[in-house]
Amino acid sequence: MPPKAAATRSWTIMVYLAGDNNLDSAGVVDLKEMKSVGTSDKIAVLAQFDRSGNKGATTRYCLKKGTTIAKDAVQTLGETNMGDPKVLEDFVTWGVTNYPADHYLLVLWNHGAGWDDANLYQGDVFSGTTPPVSRKSQPVATRGVAAGIKPIAFAQARAGISRTKRALFSTTVASAVKQRGIAFDDQAQDFLDNVELKKVMTSIKKKLKRKIDILGMDACLMSMMEVYYQMRDVAEFSVGSEESEPGEGWPYDRILKALAAKPAMTPEELSKTIVSQYLASYKASDVVTQSAVNLSVLKPLATAVSSLATALTGVLSDTASRTALVNARAQVQEYSRPYDDYCDLLDLCDLLDKGITKPAVKTACAAVRQAASSAIVANGYKGLAVNNSRGISIYFPKRSLSPLYSTLDFTRQSRWDEFLVAYLAGLGR
Repeated sequence: MPPKAAATRSWTIMVYLAGDNNLDSAGVVDLKEMKSVGTSDKIAVLAQFDRSGNKGATTRYCLKKGTTIAKDAVQTLGETNMGDPKVLEDFVTWGVTNYPADHYLLVLWNHGAGWDDANLYQGDVFSGTTPPVSRKSQPVATRGVAAGIKPIAFAQARAGISRTKRALFSTTVASAVKQRGIAFDDQAQDFLDNVELKKVMTSIKKKLKRKIDILGMDACLMSMMEVYYQMRDVAEFSVGSEESEPGEGWPYDRILKALAAKPAMTPEELSKTIVSQYLASYKASDVVTQSAVNLSVLKPLATAVSSLATALTGVLSDTASRTALVNARAQVQEYSRPYDDYCDLLDLCDLLDKGITKPAVKTACAAVRQAASSAIVANGYKGLAVNNSRGISIYFPKRSLSPLYSTLDFTRQSRWDEFLVAYLAGLGR
């Protein structure tokens, strides 16, 4: 049984380790990193870890320094579907009820693929056909089972590569589908999409009667305008990576050591600390990005991006401006294949400002930069391949627009998708 609620701490850290996939061993390493600092009277370090395989039980831990992992186990839940929103909600409810604190950091630990919620586990993955507009509208694909072949598992991804990325790059699957959501569970063949994540975080906010202080995403490609905008009303800050993350992910030992030395950190301070410690944990030759965003001031950035979309749509009929726009898209900082439909928003603005002479575009780019300077509280990178990363990426497809894009808050409340439609139609001509 969980312990009775103790006196309120400064911080409770809750890490949702969806490890029922090829990241299982990385989860074991990260638990050990968390234990190197562990729970104190100022900080509670909690984790829910779903192990790989149909016999891999899900366990809740209150992690402590100097004990065994087994002794840190507080509850054993059996096999769970970590892609189920209710499982995430139950974990957070358990954490805040039994380990109350002034501030909460919730970390979603798993594979990630930015905003795009195409379903890896549905038949379209194997056939290459267009994903359904509603991911939940179709049953899980059984094509592999029907044919007497096991479905493609995450454990097969990046076979033979020593540093597994926190994203799926199986060449077979990548040829059929480009992006996924977050918190993949191979046994349940499910994952959390961005619409579900907003709903469950809204429910958590109602229970807490306030926002989560920091929503951390220890996963690939989640530092996106579309993802952050989806989360703007349910968390104060969010931390994530524009690029794919190496298998090592966040350095929990470094982050928790810094927090233990100063448990009175504000949410903004801890967000900045996560970024700095993440970058410090990698070599100069590694290709990594990390940034922290103040979600409470994200709306002005969305408004500025919408105005930029209007300005760009207005110059598409001008040959010189259209050529400059195509050139900017060709040169902009983009991210690991097959995710190269994501590009850095501010690098794009810089290239547009240099290449397009129209005053409306220049004014709009300046407004995006100004709004971003307030929203992005910390940002950094290592590696020449990502040296034009400025903190937030945005969807800018090269060939076609995903039918799922219209389901997001950002597209419903901005004109960016309308610009993309017009731009891609122009390329078709």
